[in-house]
Amino acid sequence: MTTQERFNKAMHWQEADRIPNMDFGYWDETIPIWHEQGLPAYVKTNQDVERYLGLEGTEIIPSLPVVNGLYPPFEYKVLEDKGQKRIVRDTEGTICEVLKDGSSIPRYIRHTLVTRKDWQILKRERLDYTRKDRIGEVKKVVEEAHLVGMPVRFNAGSLYGWLRDWMGVENFSVAIMNEREWIEEMMEHLTEMTIYLIEKTLPEVNIDMAWWWEDMCFNHGPLISPKLFEELMVPRYRRITDTLKKYNVDINILDCDGQIYQLVPGWLKGGINCMFPIEAAHTDPVKLRKEYDKDILLMGGVNKVELAKGKTAIDQELKRLYPLMEKGGYITTVDHRVPPDVSFENYLYYLEKKKEIL
Repeated sequence: MTTQERFNKAMHWQEADRIPNMDFGYWDETIPIWHEQGLPAYVKTNQDVERYLGLEGTEIIPSLPVVNGLYPPFEYKVLEDKGQKRIVRDTEGTICEVLKDGSSIPRYIRHTLVTRKDWQILKRERLDYTRKDRIGEVKKVVEEAHLVGMPVRFNAGSLYGWLRDWMGVENFSVAIMNEREWIEEMMEHLTEMTIYLIEKTLPEVNIDMAWWWEDMCFNHGPLISPKLFEELMVPRYRRITDTLKKYNVDINILDCDGQIYQLVPGWLKGGINCMFPIEAAHTDPVKLRKEYDKDILLMGGVNKVELAKGKTAIDQELKRLYPLMEKGGYITTVDHRVPPDVSFENYLYYLEKKKEIL
């Protein structure tokens, strides 16, 4: 069977030769350390690693060549060099302080969206979804991917996550209470943009999934009240997922970190039916399966912390998830990108043991 066939059967509760052997990428620091531990030097990117190890995604699943979101992006620019740190303007227009080397959460200095005037400029200059150059060679990409047995995904975008990035969590949280009409205007524009891009591209092709990004939870729960979430976002999700369903796209994968329990009912009501990457420290995929049974699809859930502890811990972690693999509707991946404290040896052991189960 091909990866495309395995993926679609797994996500539709059907029998396949095995679950797709996918994983979820690596920290920037991880791959150089693994070079010292046996990974060949020519294997440099997330995609390189997945191909070298014979994995089937998620980093190598092709995306439909359609730009949903800011376009054109801002030019990445170093504004000030401070030795170990830099002040930069990133591709989303945010001015922030970052480390020169390594990964860290930026220190934000000025967000892209501060005033309604900023929004009008952003909407006019970078959120004009009628631009023809947002859409690439759709048919060619889908045909080439399916020819080699790979599924294809459509970037369904974001209603909260993008606005949070452009405004900052605090500013967004204040605005949603004091300037709700403005927040609704922006969410509506993002909804209309996604629907427009679906209608412009999906009648031509058959794709396999829609992929959403909504980082809107932290380790104790959501960054927005479930009540506001239900009012502002769930009906808009439903409009988008109903449009996708017109073109036979019924797998909607939602990428959200943190503890997601309180928002899962709203996502399911909105037609978003697959949770990813299910950070094990905050959300238990076994609990989600018990609560929602076949109403929910799952990807992720392998606790990356356990991979650093050694073979016994890895065995126990996979044993914990075995009932999910056995039941179906679940694709087993690490619950976030693999950090550098996971040795290459341990990672290979995890992949080998997982492969035996799959």
